[in-house]
Amino acid sequence: MSHPMKRASRNDRGRRRAAATGAAVLGLALTATACGGGTSSDSKQELKGQSVTVAGVWTGVEQKNFKKVLQAFEDKTGAETNFISTGDNVSTVIGSKIEGGNAPDVVMVPQPGVLKQFADKNWLQPLSANVYEKAGINFAPVWRDYGSINGKYYGLYFKASHKSTVWYSPDAFAQAGVQPPKTFDALLKTGKTLSDSGLPAFSVAGEDGWTLTDWFENVYLSQEGPKKYDRLAEHKIKWTDPSVVKALTTLGKLFKDKNMVAGGTSEALRTDFPESVENVFGNEPKAGMVYEGDFVGGIVSGEFKKKVGKDAKFFGFPAVKGGKEPVVAGGDAAAVLKAGKNREAAMKLVEFFATPEAAKIWAEAGGFISPNEKLDLDAYQDATSRKTAESIVNAGDAVRFDMSDLAPAAFGGTQGAGEWKVLQDFLRDPSDPEGAAEKLEAAAAKAYKDTQN
Repeated sequence: MSHPMKRASRNDRGRRRAAATGAAVLGLALTATACGGGTSSDSKQELKGQSVTVAGVWTGVEQKNFKKVLQAFEDKTGAETNFISTGDNVSTVIGSKIEGGNAPDVVMVPQPGVLKQFADKNWLQPLSANVYEKAGINFAPVWRDYGSINGKYYGLYFKASHKSTVWYSPDAFAQAGVQPPKTFDALLKTGKTLSDSGLPAFSVAGEDGWTLTDWFENVYLSQEGPKKYDRLAEHKIKWTDPSVVKALTTLGKLFKDKNMVAGGTSEALRTDFPESVENVFGNEPKAGMVYEGDFVGGIVSGEFKKKVGKDAKFFGFPAVKGGKEPVVAGGDAAAVLKAGKNREAAMKLVEFFATPEAAKIWAEAGGFISPNEKLDLDAYQDATSRKTAESIVNAGDAVRFDMSDLAPAAFGGTQGAGEWKVLQDFLRDPSDPEGAAEKLEAAAAKAYKDTQN
């Protein structure tokens, strides 16, 4: 959402059928609606002279590694590829480019809700029968479900993220004499011990509002369970529900403790995601832990040249109040824009993204998790990445897609507005969880209503 990173908006697709059985039923309907066929893109130079422009949120190391995948497609087909970074406001940027007549051919959509928004605006070309078939062979049915709107398949999930990982410095933990905690209460105690040893517990990336939604989602999923999580994600219960206030109160225990947040909340609100990682794994550590997804590993190894599994380790987001350890996932889906200038080559590129060959390139580079079941786990450069990838592939029904990614973009995926803004205000002053819940509900009610009009 941030970059790799958060994406937020939503398909109000019932309970996100994670069960393979439900997804398989959907698959039968999708077979009839997947359009286009096309030949295999295995033929060398078959796209020579054609170009494909791809838009996505990625910058820095992530963009560099994604371009390696695009280069492999060039080598394989003879096509030329170009990448443009949209930043976090994907919907706004793509909308402007379509209006301006310079739409990209493929967009890597970071939220199911944004995918739905694009489909509802008739911006997307349903993916070809070849893409649909390869997705069925290489991915669990649930991932095709995530990429489908109203019985049509629009988004191939190329990149996934495991957003229930807390990253820590083994040196800091060793010096403080602490071990990875198993519960949220133990996390608070571990943080206090760390701060007593001279190093604040967490670097919090409050400047990037999407990170705060991730904090909330993990607490809520663990504390309230998957069924209630689904209901809140679909806005079938209000954000003023006592369960929301309870989760905010739990989160507020961490946010309000100056020993927990490096530099206090004012400093956290000036810290973006990459800086929060640097504050733990850079040359001058300012905190012992940073919470975010598996993509932290790519920044640790790519930007700070530290070894994941040795200099940087993670533990699962701790269980809250007797609940289970949460597993929250995100992902980026490749979609083809109707307004693009080369839909044929664009579809071939998405077909390539469906292969383990494409996933292997980024897996070997680091900072990447694929939901592709056919990707050999040995492709990942370290045991940590293999562990998170295996968890995503095997999670099944236990996994819940990032809630803000399932909400309308105006609520869950817009900088300076909606959930991002309310949670930033809550980080600044966590003393009034009831008031924060009321503001969240006001923003959610408007956003969900607007998507239905």
